[in-house]
Amino acid sequence: MRDIIAILRGLTPVDALGVTAALIDAGITKIEVPLNSPQPFDSIAAMVEAFGADAQIGAGTVLDAAQVAQVAATGARLVVSPDCHAPVIEATRAAGMLSYPGIFTPSEAFAAIRAGATGLKLFPAFKMGVDGLKAMRAVLPPDMPVYAVGGVGPDGFATWRAAGAAGFGLGTALYAPGMAAPEVGARARDAVAAWDACP
Repeated sequence: MRDIIAILRGLTPVDALGVTAALIDAGITKIEVPLNSPQPFDSIAAMVEAFGADAQIGAGTVLDAAQVAQVAATGARLVVSPDCHAPVIEATRAAGMLSYPGIFTPSEAFAAIRAGATGLKLFPAFKMGVDGLKAMRAVLPPDMPVYAVGGVGPDGFATWRAAGAAGFGLGTALYAPGMAAPEVGARARDAVAAWDACP
């Protein structure tokens, strides 16, 4: 499985299934719908019902344990949050889902790890840069995956992976509200090709 999480901010239920199918067909099988999108739970539930066997589908911008419960009720499998709020991480893991909290400092990273994070979302990655990630990786557990999110596109995959990124979260590089499924699929294929070309 390629460690690329598609961030579908602004996705609507009308477009959800077509966009999801395009991503999966291209080879991207980790997909999140941020909760500040229109009717996000409707989109997530439909996506899980249609594609839950083929992809890890979940929610992003999850801020509290109540939202975690709503996400879990859809049958989703992953939760991405913008910060390392321990109650969100703990509720996510207790519900049997994967937890990817946002971090930017070693203190936040270790707080997230202690709370049970599955992986860490380094955000905004472009502000830290590859040198910052390389320095942080020196103190993080080697088996803890770090996903670079924010200002990182397919053209930077090789450099970031060499610095210790296990994967990436891609937002506008893959999807913008109203974008047709074929265009999303074309962008996704470019991202997959860049991933596969990494050493």
